[in-house]
Amino acid sequence: MKKSGYVRYRRDAGARRIQRLVASRYGDDIETRQAIRNAVLARVPVDGREAGSLIAFIEHFDRLDHPFSEHADVVHVTGSSIVVGPRGVVLHRHKRLGIWLQPGGHIEPGESPWEGARRETLEETGLEAMHPSTGPELVHVDVHPGPRGHTHLDLRYLLHAPDADPSPPADESPDARWFGWDDAIAIADVGLIGALRSVRASMEAQS
Repeated sequence: MKKSGYVRYRRDAGARRIQRLVASRYGDDIETRQAIRNAVLARVPVDGREAGSLIAFIEHFDRLDHPFSEHADVVHVTGSSIVVGPRGVVLHRHKRLGIWLQPGGHIEPGESPWEGARRETLEETGLEAMHPSTGPELVHVDVHPGPRGHTHLDLRYLLHAPDADPSPPADESPDARWFGWDDAIAIADVGLIGALRSVRASMEAQS
């Protein structure tokens, strides 16, 4: 009886150790998860689409053991950026979908969503964009279908970029450019329009 309990203890301890290792690879610690959950719950939705996305995000996020890993579940968190600067806002044409989107994508091991958003911006546009001096600012949440049957719980952060031309690398979409706000809103994917309008209004209120 004692031996059976000991074996079960060792097996459970081993499982917990593996879970901690996986969690640490994806920044999936309690503090990061709680900070993200709090930020999502604090969002005032910009429209009905984001209101629904906020509910869906929390429902999925709370059930996922490893929400930041694209390999753990077909539903996972992604990080993207609303990149602003002197010329307006940066969009790029998705190389597979052919639609104009904000830079962003999957989160790599060891990254937080806001770190992934900044890395993806550099990789997809060549721009060294930065978070606000006050720290990462969540400006939109959108839950939508992704490639390969995935569902993306997309966290969108505000980034500031210098007055420079985007220069995507050869393996990324060559169509990355600055847009004025009106042109960006007119051409952007429908799931991005609310975010662009909201960020524009916020920036105009501060100027």
